[in-house]
Amino acid sequence: MTFAANFSLVLPEVILGASALVLLVWGAFHGKVTPLFTGAAVLALLGAAVAAVVGPHGHAFNGVYAADAAATYAKVAIYGFSAVAIVLGDRWLAVRGDQKFEYAVLVILSALGMGVTASAGDLISLYVGVELQSLALYVLAAFRRDDAKSSEAGLKYFVLGALSSGLLLYGASLIYGFAGSTRFEDIAAAAHGTHGTGLLFGLVFLLCGLAFKVSAAPFHMWTPDVYEGAPTPVVGFFAAAPKLAAMMMFARVLGDAFPDSVAQWRQILIITALASVFVGAFAGLAQSNLKRLWAYSSIANVGYALLGVATGGETGLHSMLLFMTLYMVDVTGFFACLQALSRDGKPMETIEDMAGLVKHRPGVAVAMTAFSLSALGMPPFSGFWAKFYVFGAAMGSGDVLLQWAAVLGLVGSVVAAFYYLRLIKTMWFDAPAGAVDRPQPIARAVGFVAAAFSFPVVLVALIWLDPAARAAAAAFGHA
Repeated sequence: MTFAANFSLVLPEVILGASALVLLVWGAFHGKVTPLFTGAAVLALLGAAVAAVVGPHGHAFNGVYAADAAATYAKVAIYGFSAVAIVLGDRWLAVRGDQKFEYAVLVILSALGMGVTASAGDLISLYVGVELQSLALYVLAAFRRDDAKSSEAGLKYFVLGALSSGLLLYGASLIYGFAGSTRFEDIAAAAHGTHGTGLLFGLVFLLCGLAFKVSAAPFHMWTPDVYEGAPTPVVGFFAAAPKLAAMMMFARVLGDAFPDSVAQWRQILIITALASVFVGAFAGLAQSNLKRLWAYSSIANVGYALLGVATGGETGLHSMLLFMTLYMVDVTGFFACLQALSRDGKPMETIEDMAGLVKHRPGVAVAMTAFSLSALGMPPFSGFWAKFYVFGAAMGSGDVLLQWAAVLGLVGSVVAAFYYLRLIKTMWFDAPAGAVDRPQPIARAVGFVAAAFSFPVVLVALIWLDPAARAAAAAFGHA
């Protein structure tokens, strides 16, 4: 394949890489963050998303990079939510006097890494994408250097992230040793041979490293502390785009490199999925800080998404992609509402802070109620449809183990409903805790748009989201 053909396939990454460098030099010379600078960062992400949609499909650089329907679907979602994170973070940091040009650059670099993982065709490109994404996220977690909690969050994230990278690399080295190649296509062929058992040992370590990245139990311990300490818009970013990128890593590795070893890796994913659901459900009951509560909520939701991956095939991966897309909208909207709220200049981050919110800020209270009902799976909100697809795929698989996992996942969802309903009860029926400051307009607007998507826009959006996710799922398993 010619250089021009390869270049056309990787154009989204080229746009983001060049934009990050230009914005870095721009910021270094001018220092201040202007609306033009923020607009250029957002435009770079949207331009990359458009390039992914209109660009050709194929494999570049001897198969290490895949541009297909799955990568396109993931990149559009990742780049879009990254653009929202830049807008939200810019305003939030400006109010607190911490506005720096590095924020937008780090988000773009993180999105670049996520895009590479979504298109990974071998273990090396997968690892490069993971580390580019992770290193930027470590810095974003500790972005407010003068805040002890933010610094602590960044340090914890870095230390445990380094451990997960070690597990991932060890698993990749075992797979390479037994398969003789890092390309997913060659690994899939080797899995049929005499080295299948050795490859599965490597796969177990690789899955453990990926589970760290997606904060699946029992590798979830960093999540609540990092969510609590990191800046609120950064937490909203953490809970959305990187989660989809991590799920794409699972789908790439399992769907492209081990498509015929479903019986071997399905058991691992089911155990991880159920552990995540119940850890998120029961541990969340004891939380009063909303960031920590939604950290455990994200752990539980990762479990539901992993159940879709465990189902395998086009149906399972289709359900996972739809679940993650709908979840990303809800969690972004919730944290947008959370960052919009303050009392006497102090952020409102606990359930007690939300007492009587409907009396002072009824619009925000209604939006947060919609996100809570959606997260617990109440019909007809988007969260209900997300779980409907995942549980439907598991129940229709014909595998008894998967069917029981779906039943247990539904039980965990019922348990988690308590803390969502507790938040709703506090906002609507408790005595007000005091006057609430005027919400940030941009954050409030994002929250309202996301709430409208949760219901009723989702009913229309599924008409085109469903076939798009189905086409993306069909691309896996063809390394």
